[in-house]
Amino acid sequence: MSALKPKHQRLVLVVVALIALVAAGLLAAYALRSQASYFYLPEQMRDDPPAIGQAVRLGGMVEAGSLATDPDGFTLRFMVTGNDGARVPVRFAGIAPDLFVEGSGVVAEGRLGPDGTFVADNLLAKHDENYVPRELEGMSDLQAAEMAEDTTVGLE
Repeated sequence: MSALKPKHQRLVLVVVALIALVAAGLLAAYALRSQASYFYLPEQMRDDPPAIGQAVRLGGMVEAGSLATDPDGFTLRFMVTGNDGARVPVRFAGIAPDLFVEGSGVVAEGRLGPDGTFVADNLLAKHDENYVPRELEGMSDLQAAEMAEDTTVGLE
């Protein structure tokens, strides 16, 4: 059997490289298919809910007055609301983030249960654009500016 010409060797190498690249892409897509979670708003959850047990994210606002802690002291129950008044009950067992309060934005990662309750595995609390550090809370803009100036004077 004769050896392949250099031109044919390059062609075989390119074909093998393409097959390896396609195989790696398919393997990555297969591995990530269970990790991808879709984002739902409460309106979408009401109108076209995901399959029971499918990993999704639910985003909206924590309804004022809906936050309750179960007797175990560990499980939180609350409602996530949307822009058009859609409401989704959520149950979360765990330690909530510090910024998680009623009236704030939240993204809950989890699954829709058979009873229509969203069972969250993780909560991501969102703060608004008016975030103020604890050290500056209650200060006027002038006082905060003076404090900021005092802290930068020593750095020059």
